[in-house]
Amino acid sequence: MGWTDKVLPPEPIEVNSLRVLLRFGVPSGTLLSGEHGGMKMTTVHPALSYELYPPRSHASCDSLLKTIAELEQTNPDYVSVTYSGDAQRRQKTLALLDHLVHETSLNPLAHLICVGHSVADLERSVRLILGLGVRGFLALRGDIPPENTRPLELPFARYLVELIRRVEREDFAHLAAGKVSIGVAAYPHKHPESSSLLQDIEILLSKQRAGADFAITQVFFETERYSGLVDAARLAGVEMPIIPGIMPVTSLTRLTKLCELAGLEVPRELAHRLETASNPRELHRIGVEHALNQCRKVLDAGAPGLHFFTFNEHEAVLDVLEELDVPRYSNRFKLPLSDLQYL
Repeated sequence: MGWTDKVLPPEPIEVNSLRVLLRFGVPSGTLLSGEHGGMKMTTVHPALSYELYPPRSHASCDSLLKTIAELEQTNPDYVSVTYSGDAQRRQKTLALLDHLVHETSLNPLAHLICVGHSVADLERSVRLILGLGVRGFLALRGDIPPENTRPLELPFARYLVELIRRVEREDFAHLAAGKVSIGVAAYPHKHPESSSLLQDIEILLSKQRAGADFAITQVFFETERYSGLVDAARLAGVEMPIIPGIMPVTSLTRLTKLCELAGLEVPRELAHRLETASNPRELHRIGVEHALNQCRKVLDAGAPGLHFFTFNEHEAVLDVLEELDVPRYSNRFKLPLSDLQYL
């Protein structure tokens, strides 16, 4: 019997539907507010998640394992693992996912890209990842190579969402009747290939209709960009949670490269502060302060959670969480086994 087969209590429980969906695979539609048996659960902390990428060397592998151990202590709701089109890198992605499933208490979210892959290849990849025990995907289109002249089998991320949902239906029995969680990308700044923010919103809505559960934003530096995206999305009918992507930037080189890759204008004030920093400690402080300010503003604006782009480093992220007063060593939203019957 899976999570969706559990009998709901006469008076349902107030919980954060996003967190339960990501941690347990329960459809958010089954979650209402109320009390049961004198027990009332409320949302104390925002959902918390991190992005990691496979190590590039043996030395970076040791560093990543330390980062994973440190981040695990914060009891995040999930950890996303990036994807590479390179075959050797893909094997490292699978190895990292396998490690997270079997050697940690973390819930991995596997990035998957549809550009450059056939439908058959993607179906195999989805089943392989599900076979590892992963129950979450971040469905992305990926960058189209400039030299590509052939038609793409799946040209947009919404088709990948549909493919994952189809595989889920076909393999439903193997998943113990659980629900696969699917995230997608959202863009506070206009996507470089979009004609307008309105087109971005229409694309986000199409991903929701295809079966996406939540969205994670690309990095941004002004809170107004996030708030504007959410407001426009809600007016258009997007109801799924939109989680802000936060990056503590502790070097000018990283900031410049990031903005170049994302097609963003380099934020002048932050760039100036990083450029004039006198030592690594000051660089760290600047990055933490900027990210902390972003976190406070987006949470005040109603953000349902925080997703940190870590670059496989934990120090700055943990310092941000410390200042936010998010307990790093608490049992965040882990229900007693006796209470799981109500889910």
